[in-house]
Amino acid sequence: MINYWDDLQTIRRKRPLIHHLMNYVVMNDAANVTLAVGASPIMAHAREEVEELASKADAVYINIGTLDDRWIESFILAGKAASKNNVPVLLDPVGAGATRLRTETVLRILNEVEVSVLKGNGGEMMALAGVTGMIKGVDSLGEASLDIAEKLAREYGVTAVITGPRDYVSDGKRGAIVSNGTPMLQYITGSGCMVGSVIASFMAVNRDFLVASVEGLVTFEIAAEKAEKRSTGPASLKVNLIDELYNMKPGDYEMARVELKE
Repeated sequence: MINYWDDLQTIRRKRPLIHHLMNYVVMNDAANVTLAVGASPIMAHAREEVEELASKADAVYINIGTLDDRWIESFILAGKAASKNNVPVLLDPVGAGATRLRTETVLRILNEVEVSVLKGNGGEMMALAGVTGMIKGVDSLGEASLDIAEKLAREYGVTAVITGPRDYVSDGKRGAIVSNGTPMLQYITGSGCMVGSVIASFMAVNRDFLVASVEGLVTFEIAAEKAEKRSTGPASLKVNLIDELYNMKPGDYEMARVELKE
């Protein structure tokens, strides 16, 4: 049984610090959804301070959307500092498979950092699993599967989270399929990045990373479903999504559509 509400209440009570190394495109929105669920975001990527911040955080979220040599160095420094201090790391491989730089950067981080959760869309994750031609820029051209998630989990020693029309989660032994959400999310840039912030917030209070990932997905996607009902388009959906995250109630989790695989 997954205790969504208990863990959300723990986030709200403890206000864990989530250190984001986050792309410029979504930085503000990611900070807002983190605040809305009750955690405390900091968006810092300067290499002069990332080790200190990562070592004191409750979770570190590395998102490679904005990429250059300086950012890559910061990713590695922050990730190693987090690993050294037993701080969980979520890695979002934005655009993996689209360019050699992005794919090589993700593989380097996976090799040098103790990543807890690897979360990406179907195209990105299939690229990392060796399936090419399924990514256009940062957009997925296809839906993956639980088998792909399981393969990545075992290969890289992570909990793998594949987002899409249905979400697939595996730690290599257990699996989950989450069917919440709305197609309207595809019209909000960085919605996948934002769900990463919510997952990282649950990772900060629950070290069962498969469960934390499912909790983050379900919380974000139920809020999106509720937001859609009172929205007229993508702009109002984003505003209402933040409000719905802030106003989550225990009964909202009755909407969860999750299939667990042991």
